[in-house]
Amino acid sequence: MSAGERAADFFGRHDSGSGHTNNWAVLVCASRYWFNYRHMANALGMYRTVKRLGIPDSNIILMLADDVACNARNKFAGSVYAEAGRHLDLYGENIEVDYRGYEVTVENFIRLLTGRVDPSMPRSKRLLTDDRSNVFVYMTGHGGNEFLKFQDQEEISAFDIADAFEQMWQKKRYNEILFMIDTCQANTMYSQFYSPNILATGSSQIDENSYSYENDNDIGVSVIDSYTHYVLKFMEGINKTSQTSMQDLFDSYDPAKIYSHPGIRSDLFRRPLDKTLITDFFGGVAQAEVFPLQDIVGSSNHHHENDPTPLTSRKPDAPSVPVVLSTTVVSLPRLTGETHEWDNWWKDVRKWTSIFVVGCLVSWVSFMR
Repeated sequence: MSAGERAADFFGRHDSGSGHTNNWAVLVCASRYWFNYRHMANALGMYRTVKRLGIPDSNIILMLADDVACNARNKFAGSVYAEAGRHLDLYGENIEVDYRGYEVTVENFIRLLTGRVDPSMPRSKRLLTDDRSNVFVYMTGHGGNEFLKFQDQEEISAFDIADAFEQMWQKKRYNEILFMIDTCQANTMYSQFYSPNILATGSSQIDENSYSYENDNDIGVSVIDSYTHYVLKFMEGINKTSQTSMQDLFDSYDPAKIYSHPGIRSDLFRRPLDKTLITDFFGGVAQAEVFPLQDIVGSSNHHHENDPTPLTSRKPDAPSVPVVLSTTVVSLPRLTGETHEWDNWWKDVRKWTSIFVVGCLVSWVSFMR
């Protein structure tokens, strides 16, 4: 095996075959008002998980009514908890809500997915995906048979989401999508999907409710839904390098604990679920490409063909050495002698400049007197 093949094997050892180069997350809490506290906790729990696993805030779109943390009825002002013990504050100081309050609408959600936003829309409110992007879409709120309510004012249907995903596919805005939804009759929300490379899962089947997990007596309301609670509990055992698959997550579903029957739809998805890593959707992406050194040297020689000094002493027929290029820009240090000479010159300039400035100030003060 050549050096290049060994390097390619090393960097592709954990490749699950997705072919994606970046991950995005769209997290939507479609409810508002204090009694829907648990829906906000659902979305914030997912936000914490994808961020912990490496997706940066720049690649997370969080849509939140954001009327719970600072609600007058919140005994723990500025905090949101997902368990009765209140061990972990999901709100804290390090969250970025991209769409809040009355910005959380069906229109804004559809425009976000399809990229049909106003030119003045800031980058933080745009889904800047491409055909190498894996997108995790999570939604929670009150719903029914093929619809989800947005803030008790409007509804989005399964057809709306299906058509939005089709527009994304036609415009090459995704590589693969994981759609997850926690609401009553959630599984009906992905029944109309028809675009390729979509994996979908929901908390409850048709004519079935999605129930909360537990109440907090001090907060006074339910703090999280059962389905999301058990998904988040499973995700706590996942790290950035985990080889756990989506099949492992789906196998962990227990209707007796969740109080409903979660569903899975994989007929549009091209990869085996046991070969699809959870981090393909929930985690960040760190990839490198391996280039033979001769290609890089050849490119450099093309620009410096008149330079008599060779760029490298390597013979043309020597085996290529793999070079890993990353997005990190590293400044190369100067030669030792040149650095020392430059430092001495700069010190002299600073010294004489200081003397000149002090002299001018002394002269000015003497003149004013």
